[in-house]
Amino acid sequence: MLEIGIPGYRTLTLEHLVLDYNGTMARDGRLIEGTAERLRALSSSLRLHVLTADTFGTAQAQLAAIHCDVRILPGEAQDTGKREYVEALGAQGVVSIGNGRNDRLMIEAAALGIAVVQSEGAAAATLAAADVVAASILDGLDLLLQPRRLIATLRS
Repeated sequence: MLEIGIPGYRTLTLEHLVLDYNGTMARDGRLIEGTAERLRALSSSLRLHVLTADTFGTAQAQLAAIHCDVRILPGEAQDTGKREYVEALGAQGVVSIGNGRNDRLMIEAAALGIAVVQSEGAAAATLAAADVVAASILDGLDLLLQPRRLIATLRS
């Protein structure tokens, strides 16, 4: 569990990290360098979940060395599938990270939603739904590893 008190905002009590894969953690199906190390560090305080359509068919192999639950989603209604997954975990204890239009609902539902803007870009609706926008997955994960950065961004 990760507890972060944010003055003038709220205290986040996070148990789960739900991530999109392609465009968020991976580029062209390959995990972005530095991501695995950060996920391993976070796995001591959060349960990790990866939700993906697995466009390149590489997610399972790329994430094999990381303790996480990988879910391959069907092509239709991925946005609602991701939201329902977050809600089933208990959205008040979830931080979610994504970039695509199909990530908007899970980012909106989670207690903390982080949108990342990388080489694939990010959907405007997803950016608008996020609590925080980060320049990369590494920066987004670092907000959780170094919570004072998150506090500085969200405090009133």
